[in-house]
Amino acid sequence: MPAPNIPQIRLYQDWLREQRGLSFDTYDALWRWSVTDLDAFWQSIWDYMGIVSPTPHAAVLADDRMPGATWFPGAQVNYAREVLRHADAAHAAGMAAIVSDNELGEVREMAWPELRRQVASVALTLKSLGVKRGDRVAAYLPNVPETMVAFLACSSIGAVWSVCAPDMGTASVVDRFRQIEPTLLIAADGVHYGAKPIDRSAVVQELRGALPSVQKLLLLRTPHAAQQLAADADWQGATARSDAEVAAFEPEWLPFDHPIWIVYSSGTTGLPKPIVHGQGGIIMTMYACGLHNDIGASYGANNFNERFHWYSSTGWVMWNCQLAGLAFGATIVIYDGHPAGSKEKPDWAVLWRFVAKHRISFFGAGAAYFTNCMKAGVAAAECGDLSRVRALGSTGSPLSEEVQRWGTAQLLAAGADSVWWCNISGGTDFCGAFVGGNRELPEVPGQMQCRQIGHAVEAWNEDGKPVIGEVGELVCTRPIPSMPLYFWGDEGNARYLSSYFDTYPGVWRHGDWIRIGEDGGCIIYGRSDATINRQGLRMGTSEIYSAVEALPEVLDSMVVDLEYLGRESYMPLFVVLRPGVALDDAMRGKINNAIKTSLSPRFLPNDIFQVAEIPRTLSGKKQELPIKKLLLGQPLEKVVNPEAMANPGSLGWYVEFAARRAAAPQGISSS
Repeated sequence: MPAPNIPQIRLYQDWLREQRGLSFDTYDALWRWSVTDLDAFWQSIWDYMGIVSPTPHAAVLADDRMPGATWFPGAQVNYAREVLRHADAAHAAGMAAIVSDNELGEVREMAWPELRRQVASVALTLKSLGVKRGDRVAAYLPNVPETMVAFLACSSIGAVWSVCAPDMGTASVVDRFRQIEPTLLIAADGVHYGAKPIDRSAVVQELRGALPSVQKLLLLRTPHAAQQLAADADWQGATARSDAEVAAFEPEWLPFDHPIWIVYSSGTTGLPKPIVHGQGGIIMTMYACGLHNDIGASYGANNFNERFHWYSSTGWVMWNCQLAGLAFGATIVIYDGHPAGSKEKPDWAVLWRFVAKHRISFFGAGAAYFTNCMKAGVAAAECGDLSRVRALGSTGSPLSEEVQRWGTAQLLAAGADSVWWCNISGGTDFCGAFVGGNRELPEVPGQMQCRQIGHAVEAWNEDGKPVIGEVGELVCTRPIPSMPLYFWGDEGNARYLSSYFDTYPGVWRHGDWIRIGEDGGCIIYGRSDATINRQGLRMGTSEIYSAVEALPEVLDSMVVDLEYLGRESYMPLFVVLRPGVALDDAMRGKINNAIKTSLSPRFLPNDIFQVAEIPRTLSGKKQELPIKKLLLGQPLEKVVNPEAMANPGSLGWYVEFAARRAAAPQGISSS
């Protein structure tokens, strides 16, 4: 472990005491101050992180309301400046900016001065292609260094970035990009994923044809394309400049609320919502979250040689989190490829070997990934030297106690001195986390340690009152800087208001069930709109999954509650079993007994069905609500966008099941 490795949140509190005269006996006291005196708290983040502006801000929170809060009016910032200010010190210490690897074992290292040069070269190329401040730039790129350079170049000239991963189908990408009318498309003509090359040249041509606003194409050429496409510029040329203009280039100063990027909701119903975030809001919330995630500058003594990896595709908000490592001054290590090698011959040790190979200190991934590793029997000690891993990060869905204990045991057996789990829960909606980690607090497996500073998170009961120790709606009662500026093209903020503020006007309703304990620890119980309600007793679906998926025979599961308009509840459970295991009476009994023992007989399913796959989004979340709507009689095209899914082929079984159930007067039984 790098020495002395004092937690980032402790360093911040030391600064508060020395510079502000503020001391807090407990984390809860710090949190309460941070969500009560928003002006003082967010000003402290600005000062502690050393953010500068050529013009002063007239206030911190000039308009305290949701939506529509006005932050730091008059200030000017640029995300690219926050990243590149580390270049000289990090390079002098011998630290790389980006280390990348892929399925073919092609390792590349990008030095900080090279990152700065490429960002300037691409920024000037974008200008030569006609891109102006405020123009949208659409990127169809994988998780490679070029994508990060492209984003930083866009940010540096005030262009608005939006990226989709090449594993998304054409229609799904068009649904997103067409709404924002981009003027430039940056695209890769191929990728290598799942142990095979994949040609994307035809998709790039389709995108050009389907996006009439696109005037120019900047092409990243790869060996995986079947044809040579014509382009207005290619990436090799765009990054080639190394002249006086490049050397003198500096990112532009932008208004605090200038749009930085457009991200999208999961798109399970209707068109995906294009969510616009601001430069300053993202920077501020990123820095506050960074204190919890405990990522430090790799060139500093406290976190010397920090190497940060969070597995993600460019289509998931955790790509933005990985990118943020650069703004903390850390070396980021990225992997472009399937986390299990291939679907045909899964090897869940791939990332563990990658982490050992690159001496990574912080290893994050989706909770479903760690669950799959446990189910597959991964032995981390057989994957190489993992002694430098000091932290594991998890998000995307609730992490069970069993999986967390398994991961800790694996790393300790592989030589780690200790393991801290940074379990977080937030959202694409505000590009941050509401609840997360704190290295100074006790860890309880299966829980997140605390609510994050600056985030006024509460659990509200059915009467709209805050509760402790009970499951309630996750709400945020005060503004945070990275809440969306607006949805692109959203007339009168109608979609924005209906998404977060319809239930409680002026209060953000996130759509998750949460329990906040007396000790401040938090448990997320899944989406509140897919909650199980049996005879008046509410239960998050994650609790059922924890019970069922603890069985070694069960690889995956999904449950939906079809209580609707006063009808009697019908709750089917769908399970994916290990190869060779059949859903016979004995297996049904075993599943039911697990639920009865762990939860309550009230939550026994009406029926259990064996399925080949559980439908999941591209970010790995179970498609509970779309399947619930499908089984309640809504047509498939109204409830789910297959191209926003990781496994759209799984839907056929559920469509057939819904049809059979609709045709049977008493439903259908698994027996």
